[in-house]
Amino acid sequence: MPSVLNGLRPLSRLDHPREMIRQFTPNWFAATMGTGILALALPQVPGIGPTLKPVGEVLWFFNIALFALFTGLYSARWIMFGHEARRIFGHNTVSMFIGTIPMGLATIINGCLAFGIARFGDGIVSVAHVLWWIDVAMAVTCGVVIPYFMFTRHEHSLDGMTAVWLLPVVAAEVAAASGGLLAPHLADPHAQFVTLLTSYVLWAYSVPVAFSILALLILRMALHKLPHEGMAASSWLALGPIGTGALGMLVLGGDAPAILSAHGLASIAGVA
Repeated sequence: MPSVLNGLRPLSRLDHPREMIRQFTPNWFAATMGTGILALALPQVPGIGPTLKPVGEVLWFFNIALFALFTGLYSARWIMFGHEARRIFGHNTVSMFIGTIPMGLATIINGCLAFGIARFGDGIVSVAHVLWWIDVAMAVTCGVVIPYFMFTRHEHSLDGMTAVWLLPVVAAEVAAASGGLLAPHLADPHAQFVTLLTSYVLWAYSVPVAFSILALLILRMALHKLPHEGMAASSWLALGPIGTGALGMLVLGGDAPAILSAHGLASIAGVA
């Protein structure tokens, strides 16, 4: 019974409530990824999707609240404990989870299209467009900065490699897939064109690097076997670049003919 009561008081083990801020790390944003993906997947379930759509919408709203809470906590950590927050960039594993921030935001952006248009009208598309550019900036930043720190500051080895290496890289292709979903909803043809091209660039940057990491991951498991039990769940992250990369090809390829033709590029529309 005491252990149950302690479980109902999650802050009871902290010396001070401020420790919740001081110890907050980007790992928590992985929860917004999972919640957001579930919210988006429920309406797509064959046969019962329309019935599950209200549940997905509730989860989308919950995910927005969760993302806002985590953003507030992590921002507060940088304000109150900036010297400690900066240390994350030198951590071999935790730094990878910075990529979960833009990927969590991407699920909210996609939810604006899946749920927000019906709930709030077409005006929410403009909000989604602004959020998407923020997401692109974060995805590109973490996709460049984190690998740079891996090359210059971290101490890595092949036997210590896990699938979390994918997180900062895959964020760009997630943003690309979101851009493909967003582009047809934009009223301005120029905005559609820029969004489409940007998404293609993001996809082209992310997917080859992610698949290179997957090849190294297979080599690592062949030479050093499965990762230790604490990181076993990370093996499922390998599905991310495969599924998201395929989704990106489908949605961008579906958008390209109409958008490119509208800009006098019909000759390459079929190829794209």
